[in-house]
Amino acid sequence: MVIRPVTVNGSGKSALPLLQQLSKDHDLVLKTFRLLIADLCQQFGGGHPGGAIGMAAIGVALWRYVMRYAPHTPDYFNRDRFVLSNGHTCLFQYTFLHLTGYKAMTFDQLKSYHSDRADALCPGHPEIEHEGIEVTTGPLGQGVANAVGLAMATKNLAAKFNRPGYDIVSNHTWCMIGDACLQEGVGLEAISYAGHLKLNNLTVIYDNNQITCDGSVDLTNTEDINAKMRASGWDVIDVEDGCYDIEGLVKALETARAATEKPTFINVRTVIGLGSNVAGQAAAHGAAFGPPNVAQMKTDNGFNPDDHFVISEAVRGFFEDLPSRGESIVQAWNDLVKQYTNEYPELGAEFQRRMRGELPPNWKDLIPTSFPEKPTASRASSGLVFNPIAKEIESFMVGTADLSPSVNMIWPGKVDFQHPDLRTTCKINGDYSGRYIHYGVREHAMCAISNGLAAYAPNTFIPTTSSFFMFYLYAAPAVRMGALQHLQIIHCATHDSIGMGEDGPTHQPIELAALYRAMPNLLYIRPGDSEETAGAWIKAIESKKTPTIISTSRHALPQLKQTRRDGVLQGAYVLQETENAVVTLIGVGAELSFALEVAENLNEKGIAARVISFPCQRIFEQQSREYKRSVLQRHRGIPAVVIEPYAPNGWERYADAGVCIKRFGHSLPGKAAYKYFGYEIDVLTSKVEGYLAEIQKDEFLRGEFVEL
Repeated sequence: MVIRPVTVNGSGKSALPLLQQLSKDHDLVLKTFRLLIADLCQQFGGGHPGGAIGMAAIGVALWRYVMRYAPHTPDYFNRDRFVLSNGHTCLFQYTFLHLTGYKAMTFDQLKSYHSDRADALCPGHPEIEHEGIEVTTGPLGQGVANAVGLAMATKNLAAKFNRPGYDIVSNHTWCMIGDACLQEGVGLEAISYAGHLKLNNLTVIYDNNQITCDGSVDLTNTEDINAKMRASGWDVIDVEDGCYDIEGLVKALETARAATEKPTFINVRTVIGLGSNVAGQAAAHGAAFGPPNVAQMKTDNGFNPDDHFVISEAVRGFFEDLPSRGESIVQAWNDLVKQYTNEYPELGAEFQRRMRGELPPNWKDLIPTSFPEKPTASRASSGLVFNPIAKEIESFMVGTADLSPSVNMIWPGKVDFQHPDLRTTCKINGDYSGRYIHYGVREHAMCAISNGLAAYAPNTFIPTTSSFFMFYLYAAPAVRMGALQHLQIIHCATHDSIGMGEDGPTHQPIELAALYRAMPNLLYIRPGDSEETAGAWIKAIESKKTPTIISTSRHALPQLKQTRRDGVLQGAYVLQETENAVVTLIGVGAELSFALEVAENLNEKGIAARVISFPCQRIFEQQSREYKRSVLQRHRGIPAVVIEPYAPNGWERYADAGVCIKRFGHSLPGKAAYKYFGYEIDVLTSKVEGYLAEIQKDEFLRGEFVEL
């Protein structure tokens, strides 16, 4: 690919003249950076020095010359986004944050890497809550997909708000990756999708040092990565001397920013642990070099081996104007937005609202107040609740992993998010202003890309994903990363029980709810009918720092007169109270009606049974002790029995017994599957009766969880 200098940093000029002016300092800056990394890892005898040292010149080219950002206004909305997908090289990012003037990253904080300081801003992998970090990375490949989401966010906002002369959203996304990121499936899924979408505002910079933990990359990979990237729809630029050729790197980065048709892949050859005794070896990856080697590196580079953490005034001076340059960029953009708002007041007001992450105050009015009384699959209920919201409120980006006919997330008049020149054989086309995303069969990338959309700016986008619940096992690492980062994403998981039927045990989730109920900062909500589904969506939309899984059925469910959407907001609530009850039946999701029918049978037999609906354990845990006791009534000695065809793990906190499943499902029609596993009302009634009889005979102890 031809490399040519272009305008950067919003200045209308190439960075190359500035580079020529400052090039005399490059050697000292690179040496200082590399020795600082060696010292930072040696200080506490651990860390990942090799990659950060090898990538030093890339960082200088990016942070000093090309990237558009503002160290003193780190949340500047139109800043370029930088993602470090090879997050183990975090010292690369932390050190440049310090050198370029981010206030929080003081020298003292930089030296906290691998320390025992609880307030350290330099964790072992970058974390989103720290100034200058866009997303939390660590599990390799996640950052690649996050970067695709960030680039998609820019494209969508630009298509919606930009007008001639007013490119108020124009930022670029830069993603740094290593060899391992190109082996992880989620990264490759995202690369394929970004090429399809022609995201020319995305650049992946490949630190090609040909080393992973076990040894050289050719131990496991011998593919032609450039050919693979071109075949995936990317432009490719090679930089042969990535350790020293800052000018070549700047030219490559400028060319990538100027791309008009495709995302850009910059293949940069580097040497891991450059200058150390283990340069170019796997040993350079994840261990300090040792005091003798660090001292030798300093001697070899003309530094005093007895000095540590050296940053000369000349090196500091090399970066010193970057905060003021950043503030100039911010001021110019603020002026542009002000002019834009004056010329386009309605769009300007909406843009300001989106930047603040606000929804229209009347969004709940879009939710139906009542639903058809006929039996309805809760996946269909989900569409009844959410589609009117998605249609009217453009904060929602709604996607599916190739399951549009099944997940009920399409609203009338929806426009697909696609490259505007795409013309598909099936005639489903769109443009970048579209908000319905066809991810293809890429569940993992779908959820990781959604994390990037959500991370673009707090609540500017509320990404919504959809697939069968079982396939959120494929996506689990990305769902976890969203929860870890306190990002608001709503995952619509359908076909959530053995009632989904003939597709059999491969598609019938038995154990998955236990995983997601245990996952911190995640709401797993399983509504029992349309009214409860409304409550689930309300809670999910109100949870600004928490992802949610709304778990719904394939098959039709009875619409229950007792359910309440506000009850879902408390996690569990009394559905049917009974005087002098001797048992509490816990109903959940698609099997909620079973609990009511069993209670009716028991009451007819003179066994007083009360019923509670329990859609979300985590929300229930957030309630007061008094409320929880009033719902469960276990403190009064009333045993509770949960009815749910999932693994019982976790229910022992709330129930004394459970009619649950400890094996995989079975390939039968939905009703037949319920019958096969004993989920018939008479059978369930007999099990509860038998349990109560054993309690009376002291065969079972109260509080001792029994699997019925």
